[in-house]
Amino acid sequence: MISIRRATDADWSAIWPIVQEVAEAGETYSLLPDLPEDDGRSIWMEPPPGQVVVAVDESGAVLGSAKMGPNRPGPGSHVGTASFMVAPAARGRGVGRLLGEYVVQWHRDEGYHSIQFNAVVETNAAAVVLWKSLGFNVIGTVPEAFRHPRDGLVGLHVMYLRL
Repeated sequence: MISIRRATDADWSAIWPIVQEVAEAGETYSLLPDLPEDDGRSIWMEPPPGQVVVAVDESGAVLGSAKMGPNRPGPGSHVGTASFMVAPAARGRGVGRLLGEYVVQWHRDEGYHSIQFNAVVETNAAAVVLWKSLGFNVIGTVPEAFRHPRDGLVGLHVMYLRL
């Protein structure tokens, strides 16, 4: 059984290894591979009006996390955005889908007009398939905007869901 709950400050010690591993892999986020922990925390732990959640198993182990909130301030704040990370050992267990469903519903409940993902690496096939299955569309791709460690220069998709 996997559940989603709001993250607390105490969860950072379990979230950080996930952020660190994703940053080091360099395949899905534009983060420094040697990202300092304090920088990782300030990037990930979204302040209000945003929210950070964790996906946990029945033992309470953190399997993944998502952060969400407005994509831009002021006149752009009616459009939401989100970021997701799943621990490598937890991939393929539906954690990303549960986090994605939570994020979409959270944005609806908070009265957002839509959700925009600014930079989905086009070679991250699992994420692209997942977001499309939740109703997102690729509305554009910035060519060669991401330096993938194996695939070289690849595009970044902008994905959109009207709520």
